[in-house]
Amino acid sequence: MRFPASGDRAARSSKPRTSLRRHKAARPVLLLLSLVLVGAVYTAVVPVTNSAAEGATSEQLVAQGKELFAVSCASCHGLNGEGLAQQGAPALTNVGAAAVDFQVRTGRMPMTNPLVQAPRKENTFTDDEIAALAAYVASLGTGPAIPTEDQYSPSGLTAEDVAKGGELFRTNCSACHNFKGAGGALPNGRVAPSLQGADAKELWEAMRTGPGEMPIFAQGAIPDEDVKKMVAYVDQVNATPSAGLTLGGLGPVSEGFWAWVLGIGSLVLAAVWIATRGARA
Repeated sequence: MRFPASGDRAARSSKPRTSLRRHKAARPVLLLLSLVLVGAVYTAVVPVTNSAAEGATSEQLVAQGKELFAVSCASCHGLNGEGLAQQGAPALTNVGAAAVDFQVRTGRMPMTNPLVQAPRKENTFTDDEIAALAAYVASLGTGPAIPTEDQYSPSGLTAEDVAKGGELFRTNCSACHNFKGAGGALPNGRVAPSLQGADAKELWEAMRTGPGEMPIFAQGAIPDEDVKKMVAYVDQVNATPSAGLTLGGLGPVSEGFWAWVLGIGSLVLAAVWIATRGARA
């Protein structure tokens, strides 16, 4: 029996390898493997960022908000948020996402009659739909963004902070909303709504966006830290039970009304009774 020499075996084993290297598909396969290897190394070395994903998500959110806006808001505010003077609806090009979140989340928008003050009512939009509408309106211009919890949450404040918040509230807000946030009447048939039941985020957004007759309190005028103190004051006042006859907590308006009805009314009745007794005598 003849065994093949080692040189013959090496020669025969090298033939398949040589044929593989000379195959037409060898170079494309090697190129593909090289690209896969480079991509794997790049992925392992370069830190992962979500900017591209966030950009795509933001674009999708704006597109979804544009569709909702065309159905629910464009009839008054215009297809591009430019506002319609004949409808009495303002432009939304520079109101920001916070204004949309406030108006829609509290049910004030959409409204049936833009010529009257929008009342608070039940919200008909989901959180995702509100976020989409806010993203679309924010893309139309500038304006405050939806705040984070750190910007408005009053947790961790001291009693001194709450007292300071009371001073700020009485100085800047009590003329319209009353010293305890119960609301009140304004000129031209408008009203300052009650703040009872309003959460901290809603109060922050109202101060920063100025809905209705309310002025805009910018960050430079009242910083977020002071807003937290004011929110804490309103929460404390609403949580404290009232003792005695509060007369609705409306301050001098209701007090003056009842003083007139009871005080002056009693004097009028007494005068009529005296006059009747004198006539009979």
